[in-house]
Amino acid sequence: MFYALSWFLSFALLALWSLTCWGLHALTVWAVASAGALAGGSAALGASLWPDWVNFWIPPELAQVLQSMVASLGPMVQALLETVPFLSGAVSVLAWVIWGFGALTLLALAIGAHVLIAVLKRRRPVNAPAAREASATPLR
Repeated sequence: MFYALSWFLSFALLALWSLTCWGLHALTVWAVASAGALAGGSAALGASLWPDWVNFWIPPELAQVLQSMVASLGPMVQALLETVPFLSGAVSVLAWVIWGFGALTLLALAIGAHVLIAVLKRRRPVNAPAAREASATPLR
């Protein structure tokens, strides 16, 4: 019974891990594929980093410094965004590698639980109810 329960839990965790990896892979591929569209427009480089209501909470000097830092990083960010769509193939390979490591880890944990259950069953006395009854009766 414990073996079936541990393996069922292990396979359920593997299914959850596979679903999570698949969803994150799909989200990442979508983000990488649409990153090329962001590289075409330079209007985003001059945009504000935060909404206007945030300006009430930070000093104007800090806002100016942050805007100048973003403006100086603009060409580098644009070059990076132009190369990102070519990396979509590497995202798939990376997703498979991460999934494989996670699946091997879950399999190792499942085998470890199987061995632990076997060891604990072996250590338990065979006639445990009879031993409990014998210890419960007082000696005369």
